[in-house]
Amino acid sequence: MKRALLAATFLAPALLVMPPAAQAQPIEGLYVGAGGGANFLSNERVRSATLDGQSLPGGPKIGFDTGWAALGSAGWGFGNGVRVELEGNWRSNDIANAHVPAGYSTSGQETKYGVMANVLFDMDIGSPYIFPYLGAGAGALWVHQSHDLVAPGLGVASVDSTPGASFAYQAIVGAGFPIPGVPGLSATTEFRYVGVNGYRRFSGAAAAPGGTAVPATVTTSDNNNFNLLLGVRYAFNVAPPAPTAASTAPAAAPAPAPARSYLVFFDWDSTVLTARARQIVAEAAQNATHVQVTRIEVAGHTDSTGTPAYNLALSRRRAEAVAAELVQRGVAKQAIDIQAFGESKPLVATADGVREPQNRRVEIVLR
Repeated sequence: MKRALLAATFLAPALLVMPPAAQAQPIEGLYVGAGGGANFLSNERVRSATLDGQSLPGGPKIGFDTGWAALGSAGWGFGNGVRVELEGNWRSNDIANAHVPAGYSTSGQETKYGVMANVLFDMDIGSPYIFPYLGAGAGALWVHQSHDLVAPGLGVASVDSTPGASFAYQAIVGAGFPIPGVPGLSATTEFRYVGVNGYRRFSGAAAAPGGTAVPATVTTSDNNNFNLLLGVRYAFNVAPPAPTAASTAPAAAPAPAPARSYLVFFDWDSTVLTARARQIVAEAAQNATHVQVTRIEVAGHTDSTGTPAYNLALSRRRAEAVAAELVQRGVAKQAIDIQAFGESKPLVATADGVREPQNRRVEIVLR
């Protein structure tokens, strides 16, 4: 039941941002993010302990209750799915009195904080409602332990210290869910594994037999953290979603004479005519018989994603698809003049690599 509740909690953003209004929001430029959730810290082995300079037996494990994690980040997206970011984080778990030999007892808290540099990759799976991503990172974490260890016949060893920074690394699996109506804002869910390398030696004092306080140390290892996180991310350079092809294609309006120019829009990296596109081509073919026409210009265009050479070829294939539909609708093939411009004549000016729907078009002009 507990796992089912956790799963429902971390799937909630997907349910909050489903149709009808979600739009793709590629990240290009500056973004910020924040998140929080559960931290599951695996058992830590006590590698060694000392009391007044004398070694004590190692081997018992320190168990931990489910704790909390929080993080904030600032990063940069390159518009091609790759992001880099700098992250600050904090994690805390209470120590559970478990996995220790009979007669021993433990209590206290372990807190970690630090900075990580991450590289992530967003995946476009063809849905405007969810964008999975993978990532990895490395950095430094400081581990603070406030810990009482009661050993039979040896008194109470209390440590309360923060050793130097440890090298840390992490793996990230997550998904972003664009928030309808707020370009650039997404809800996020993540699973993270965070490992802290090496041993950590915590210092403190112990009440030795006779009540004398003497120096004590506890050295631990095996610091493995598993996080389930909810968060938000805001990208500053996301434009409002462009109207879809169906809504931007000019509707036939009452006029004294038939229209002489038409726009046919295409999906990204596609030459397939949509149902709305076929309606527009049919209208152009019909009107070509009602006006004086010497030739019909069919010009293909693309957005700025892809290389110029690829886009030039793609624009020609789009123009040829429209010309073939015109011929099928009764227009003479010899009356059609096919042209291809690639990304060189955008209807809407954009930066390189932007998927602008209004630039993925074929223009039909009756001359």
